[in-house]
Amino acid sequence: MSNSTFRFSGKLYLIPTTLGDSNIEEVLPVFTKTIIKKIDNYIVENEKTARKSIKQVLPEKSQTSLKLNTLNKHTDSFILSTFLDPCKEGIDVGLLSEAGCPGIADPGAEIVNLAHEMGIQVVPLVGPSSILLAMMGSGMNGQSFTFNGYLPIDKKDRKQELKMLERISSERNQAQLFIETPYRNNQLVENLIQILNPATKLCIACDLTLASEYIITKSILEWSKTKVDLHKRPTMFIIQKDI
Repeated sequence: MSNSTFRFSGKLYLIPTTLGDSNIEEVLPVFTKTIIKKIDNYIVENEKTARKSIKQVLPEKSQTSLKLNTLNKHTDSFILSTFLDPCKEGIDVGLLSEAGCPGIADPGAEIVNLAHEMGIQVVPLVGPSSILLAMMGSGMNGQSFTFNGYLPIDKKDRKQELKMLERISSERNQAQLFIETPYRNNQLVENLIQILNPATKLCIACDLTLASEYIITKSILEWSKTKVDLHKRPTMFIIQKDI
């Protein structure tokens, strides 16, 4: 598809970041540095962490040249389109995730959708995705899986949700992924052991791409005999029950 197909010549680059304090060279392609070098206009979740991420990738880039628009749950939807105004003038814009890939379990998806509606070319860059990395390392069904985000906090609702996901995983032979607020990870593991069938497989993928990376898959019964401390550690949970 040629650039003439798009209404504006400025592009929206979807720029991944690291999943933590990992070595930049190990998780981000060199091309990411090339793109960050040429872009001064960014859409970010948090200005402070975005500046830190940019500096980490390209220390020599002038911080004063950066123009950052914040996109989070407090951002007024009426001003979102203005974040892409530079594209109308032929200036590229970067969408920067807090961790991993923009638009995947990330508020940036709203901007990407808006870019398509406005006729702006969207360019996703290669980078680490905790969802895909966890699935790759889990040994579960990579042909069919669903990311469910956060589970309900209420105990009764959580139990019902887990039982439903376990049933779906069996009926469809489909891996079910979910996450928890890091300081409640250990509590979630206890819930999984108490609620799920002993034969159901559980993958715990923790600190992905970091030196402390931990990816283990085994049955709920086996996990009940294992001690693991996931407190305040970014973790992806995956369950799958055999048909």
